Amino acid sequence: MSLIPWDKILSFSALDLVKLLISAALIVVVTKVQLFNDRLSALLIALPLTSLVAMVWMQWDGQSPQRLANHSEGTFWFVLPTLPMFLILPWMLRHGWGFWAALAVNCLLTAGFFWLTVFVLRRFGIDLLPK
Repeated sequence: MSLIPWDKILSFSALDLVKLLISAALIVVVTKVQLFNDRLSALLIALPLTSLVAMVWMQWDGQSPQRLANHSEGTFWFVLPTLPMFLILPWMLRHGWGFWAALAVNCLLTAGFFWLTVFVLRRFGIDLLPK
């Protein structure tokens, strides 16, 4: 028996389509800004825009303050293992790695850092993946 309610996840309403278009538009705008200013696009993407938009949608959908708080706190802890990628990937690209190989290695490293973070935080009573 699956714990994930796939029927709810895969059903889409008109409001879901609006959410999708607005969320995707943010990503498109940032990629367009990158065409003329790398640093500004990096700043925009570093802002927690997707998290903020997701929390607005969660509030709009009537999620409880506790679920919003859990989402926000979980986002903080899940961001940490992704941070090394933003230093390792540019180093690899500048040292002759091809984009796809560097990206694949960084995805594997990030997954490893993710599991390391989960393991370390459990020792401090923070369970990111409760059963």
